[in-house]
Amino acid sequence: MIRACALSTFGMLLAGVLAGCGSDRPILHVYTWADYIKPELIQRFEREHECRVVLDFFDSNEVMFAKLKAGASGYDLIFPSSYMVHVMWEQGMIRPVEAARIPNLRQIDRSYLRFTMDPEMHHSVPYMLSNSGIGYLKSRVVDFQPSWAMFDLPAYSGRMTLLNDMRETMGAALKWLSYSLNTTDPEEIAQARDVVIRWKKNIAKFESEQYKNGLVSAEFLLVHGYNGDILQVIEENDDIAYSIPVEGTSIASDDMVIPKDARNPDLAHAFMNFLHDPEVAAENTEFVAFLCPNMGSYERLDRQILEDPAVFLQPDLLEKCEVIKDLGEDNSLYVAAWDAIKAAE
Repeated sequence: MIRACALSTFGMLLAGVLAGCGSDRPILHVYTWADYIKPELIQRFEREHECRVVLDFFDSNEVMFAKLKAGASGYDLIFPSSYMVHVMWEQGMIRPVEAARIPNLRQIDRSYLRFTMDPEMHHSVPYMLSNSGIGYLKSRVVDFQPSWAMFDLPAYSGRMTLLNDMRETMGAALKWLSYSLNTTDPEEIAQARDVVIRWKKNIAKFESEQYKNGLVSAEFLLVHGYNGDILQVIEENDDIAYSIPVEGTSIASDDMVIPKDARNPDLAHAFMNFLHDPEVAAENTEFVAFLCPNMGSYERLDRQILEDPAVFLQPDLLEKCEVIKDLGEDNSLYVAAWDAIKAAE
């Protein structure tokens, strides 16, 4: 069954693990998203490899990238989205993967490699696939429709949130306008900017961390968020539902990469291989509620997940979805639009 994972609980579990580890053990430094690996699996890896795992968290690819470019170092394994993997590889920030040291690569579901920027797995390994959509309280949003147009409804003003993520939120507006979320047409981007500015008048805030807890407490009635985050909290509150808008959305592959200055690449490869053990991948998928594209894990998944259209998308809706891509110099068009959105009253 899917389980909720509060960051505070994760922190307590991790603290307990670290307290019981000897300081002379090798350390794997991981930079990833919050609530993204089942804590008990980390403990198991530490026991099996007689090591310590130390986690640091980021809340957007841009924050992670900026931190590394500013000189942050010491990480052995990082979990960026695939479009950012492409940027990091182009800028010489990550090293090739040694496939021979990851025998569980044979378990990767090749049908999902089309959502990555490195389908040959030369310098990255897929970890989890996610999509963004709308989470809401069924009893409070009785007129819900699976559309990005919900953010135009004044009835929920001040009780909605949008992701604090430039490409995700502008992508939602672009999809609502029937444009590609990777468009480089200045006029289309300007239209999306104006849509988000209009939506901004109705939202409580741009939020990428606490929106799911806000749904549980009913502080928020409708949120823009990631499928795994919403599915994690559905068991805490069965009034919560998740839907992918009919206009389409983004699909992201979060990948595992080893930075050029990694101090412990051997342990990083071992952790990649561990996470793609079918038993581990299934347990992890059921916990974080994102999809690990691991063929051997599917037969071990709970039927609830196998039949969940928020995890395994229906083909007709999948065709309307896109992967966010790095746009090179054209990224500046989005940065300028996002700055205008943030500055707007």
